[in-house]
Amino acid sequence: MNIEALRYAQAVSRTKSFSAAARAYGVTQPALSNGVARLEEELGVKLFDRSSRGVKPTAQGAQILPLIDDVLDGLDTLLAESQRLARPITEVIRMGVSPLIGADLVGRAFQAARTLERPHDLVLREADLEPLSSELQAGRLDIILVPAVAGLPRFRHRVIAREPVVVIDPAASADDSPVELKAVADAAYILGPSTCGLTTFTTELFDRHDLALRTYPGEAASFRAVDEWAAIGLGSALLPRSKITHEHASCRPLLRDGTPVEIAYEAVWGSDTPLGADLEELVTALAVTGEDPLNGPDPALRGGHHAG
Repeated sequence: MNIEALRYAQAVSRTKSFSAAARAYGVTQPALSNGVARLEEELGVKLFDRSSRGVKPTAQGAQILPLIDDVLDGLDTLLAESQRLARPITEVIRMGVSPLIGADLVGRAFQAARTLERPHDLVLREADLEPLSSELQAGRLDIILVPAVAGLPRFRHRVIAREPVVVIDPAASADDSPVELKAVADAAYILGPSTCGLTTFTTELFDRHDLALRTYPGEAASFRAVDEWAAIGLGSALLPRSKITHEHASCRPLLRDGTPVEIAYEAVWGSDTPLGADLEELVTALAVTGEDPLNGPDPALRGGHHAG
């Protein structure tokens, strides 16, 4: 069975168009159409119906196409693992990660490091923003993944992910509708230590919009404690949406002039090291589609904070 024909069928299934699938796969439409037709002949079933409204799977295709996805996923896994075994990993990249960086992004980093042109393994260190920045500058870390609020002007910066910020207000009535920053500026916010990227983000967000930040008199040790303390009513909190683990009566998406406030996460690394090219390749693999490289302060980022 022709593997390319399987990939053609997968592309048509995902794009809902033979012409779009051909463009995505870099072949002519007749070549792709002929490949799918040969596959249908070999399988003995018709996979797609074409009409003026587009392309959709037949009843039989709806059952076969997920199996094609499974086959191709298995093949890709086989090839990646074979390459890994054929090229043993002998070098490591020392990566620092903020507690705000999710396990999914860390997992992507491990996978990306193992599939570099020169495969590497990762050695992780989790810490707050300030110690990670110090370790990077001292040369004890090669790259850090942190909230995009650090200075570090001598280093390369690139945003690799963004997510919305929510506001938790125990004093508010049950509500999950979006709310403007100015409307919740009078609440008393629970903050972590000054070395925490989330605290820096919150402080800069209020400063940039000329709003006074009222704070709860205590100090949480982590964003997890911020979430817990807000849940028991000690104060309000601003948190990335993915970091909410407790039930809250009022947990609302935060807006600034009608635009969702987002926190950005960035990779920061030095290009003038023996690992410079490998780190550049790693960050490119991690970067979210459409994100632009950052090389210093950019006060125009969404959500009203900057990555510097």
